[in-house]
Amino acid sequence: MLFGHVMLAMSLSVMVQMAHAGEVVWLDHFKGNAIQVPAPWQVLQLNKKIPATQYRIRTWDGVTAIEAIADRSMALLARPIDIDLNRTPVMCWRWRVHAPLRKADMATKAGDDYAARVYVSFDLPESSLGFLTRVALVLARSIYGQHVPDGAINYVWDNRYPVGTRMPNAYTERSRMVVAESGAAKAGKWVIARHDVQADAIAEFGTAQARLIQIAVASDSDNTGEQAHAGFADFHFVARDAGCSFK
Repeated sequence: MLFGHVMLAMSLSVMVQMAHAGEVVWLDHFKGNAIQVPAPWQVLQLNKKIPATQYRIRTWDGVTAIEAIADRSMALLARPIDIDLNRTPVMCWRWRVHAPLRKADMATKAGDDYAARVYVSFDLPESSLGFLTRVALVLARSIYGQHVPDGAINYVWDNRYPVGTRMPNAYTERSRMVVAESGAAKAGKWVIARHDVQADAIAEFGTAQARLIQIAVASDSDNTGEQAHAGFADFHFVARDAGCSFK
């Protein structure tokens, strides 16, 4: 175990040297208000029997952002992404929730709902995927389509577990949950988030060769039957030793 931590530290040290401290990679600059979020964002409704969460562009409290409104609903709002994590491994954004969900519990399938979550998907090298994992992915894609990734990390605004909690998703170990914010103390205002996506991919999937291919946001309340209201803004990537860049 100690050897693994040493190797991880060495890998990250090399990656820091490769990064450009002043580099900032922005995803989008939204303007005004819009009923639909512009391309390349698109709604991914994985289960057509479940109502889709509604998304639009809205400016409030001076921030133009994606607004998500969930009412016993679930759908991702996603866009493809091509980020060199060796150069800019840290993802920054702002988000807010009206309130955390009351009945959610990410340790159970019945409680697998979140007032807000940011979902990043990866292509992983085949050498990091065992035979049974590859078979499971083929099956999952036959049911849910090609949007099922090799691996994913969900940064969630939870209702009960403390910030820093990590666990596999209740439905699949290929999706890992990371509590980035928790509780109601910061509800109703914009909160800055910063996470080292590359370091998290190494920790969760054991490879430094994970390729980031998609980002999605969601408010998710189909399992608990609740309502949720959230906002997401200013997604950008920076070097590990650089600060986030909010205007």
